[in-house]
Amino acid sequence: MTLREDLAEFVAAGRAHPNPERAAVFARQAEALATSDLLETALRTGDAAPMFELPDAFGKPVHLEDLLVSGPVIVSFYRGSWCPFCNLELRALQREIENIDSAGAQLVAISPNKPDVSVEFVGKQGLTFTVLSDIDSEVAAAFGIAFEVVPELKDLYERAGRDLGDLNGSERWMLPVPATYVIDRSGVISYDYVDLDYRKRAEPSEVVAVAASLS
Repeated sequence: MTLREDLAEFVAAGRAHPNPERAAVFARQAEALATSDLLETALRTGDAAPMFELPDAFGKPVHLEDLLVSGPVIVSFYRGSWCPFCNLELRALQREIENIDSAGAQLVAISPNKPDVSVEFVGKQGLTFTVLSDIDSEVAAAFGIAFEVVPELKDLYERAGRDLGDLNGSERWMLPVPATYVIDRSGVISYDYVDLDYRKRAEPSEVVAVAASLS
């Protein structure tokens, strides 16, 4: 089953149990993103990638520049451990890990979650690739894909017991638009997938094919 099929199945299940309040709030967030300039600011194929440094789930600093010494790097920005769509995406990437290794590439996934939240998430999901913590979505902002959650959605999440401030260690409710990049050894973006709809993600097999072509 492809990731697209997994996501479509999950969306269909949600539509079977509609929640008008949630739908209205999500529509408000979608409207805010649609009227933003995010699609214009997001880095694209041919742009130079920011040479970031972020802590992994165990607090160890990871430098993109060091990773690129060994080959291309796949960077997946996800919203957090609380996001079911992100969980589906990361599990699909995990299923491709042997192909990623064979392609001579490395995979890192980035979210605003604190390292202690990420380490629990990594264990629960059985992830064997590197998960990084981007507090306040500063690296996501450098890629041009960070946005602030609208007040209505913040209120909805808090009432549902989903305190992103606590999970992310920040009073600012900043998130990345889910995005996937493949960065070649020279630090140039060779592939980008950026979509304002959080229910849509890059297909892992397609991403791996791009990475393999760079090795």
